Amino acid sequence: MADDPEWAAPSLELLEEYYRKLCNWGRWGPEDERGTANLITPEKVREAAALVRRGVGFSLQLPMDASGPQRGGLGRVNPIHQMMATGTDHVAGKQDFPNGLGYADDSLFLVLQGGTQWDALSHIFRDGQMYNGYGADLVDSSGARRNGVENIPTLVTRGVLLDLPRVVGRDHLRPGEAIDADLLDAACAHQRVTVADGDALLIRTGDMARRRTLVGWDGYAGGDAPGLSLLAMPWLHRHGVSAVATDTWGVEVRPNEISGTFQPLHLIMIVSMGLLVGEIWQLDELAEDCAADGVYEFMLVAPPLVIPGAVGAPSNPQAIK
Repeated sequence: MADDPEWAAPSLELLEEYYRKLCNWGRWGPEDERGTANLITPEKVREAAALVRRGVGFSLQLPMDASGPQRGGLGRVNPIHQMMATGTDHVAGKQDFPNGLGYADDSLFLVLQGGTQWDALSHIFRDGQMYNGYGADLVDSSGARRNGVENIPTLVTRGVLLDLPRVVGRDHLRPGEAIDADLLDAACAHQRVTVADGDALLIRTGDMARRRTLVGWDGYAGGDAPGLSLLAMPWLHRHGVSAVATDTWGVEVRPNEISGTFQPLHLIMIVSMGLLVGEIWQLDELAEDCAADGVYEFMLVAPPLVIPGAVGAPSNPQAIK
């Protein structure tokens, strides 16, 4: 192994090295269930608020409807919106209320990780444990008794967008294209932005923009995709990133870099580091605005829905500039 393992080739040995080296278990106490959200201090929130200069906001949520990317992989389906009461019921005389009152009501069935969402720290296990050493058996049919998403009720911090297609001069990164520390550094230099403790890092690959108009999203959900390399993990740790989110379905590069593994970076990011991971974020409109004014930092307001015991939750993240 190289003297600096960050520059070695991805391997099972390097995966184990980083899993140990980047571990945050106990860093914020033996009872911690917030992970890197602890890096978002009151000072960080005030810093983020000071970034609002123009008073414009951008929703980073993919709409919750039947046109989403899910095609049944891992049991995930697109949201199902159903009307429970309608205006047609009202005009047909099917609603018996005084004074001419009528109403509409509806419901939504959704897989919590089927669209724009955060992974909770109870989402991934390794060898019977999850983040901070809690037993995986604490997540049962009633939900997560530890590391549930409700432990992150607010998420307000400085957001930084790295728009990688613009950095490399293409419309999108290719499926299987790995994002390493060199490319992250190049993007920061190109966009004249820094990443510091407590920041949320948003990474645009262009993968969503390329696929969402194609038949079946061209295999977007669960398929090959550009994404983070194993070699980027020390970079995230060293820069004190509180959260990372991308416009891909799983954040890490697919096919996975190490033969015989499945989403190995989730072991490091979620189980070892306790890092907040966001997936399926819509970053294209924000990227256009950042390119237009040259400002790639903003106030990010992105709390997950408070669902006690959930191992992931939708969010409607807002970037405010």
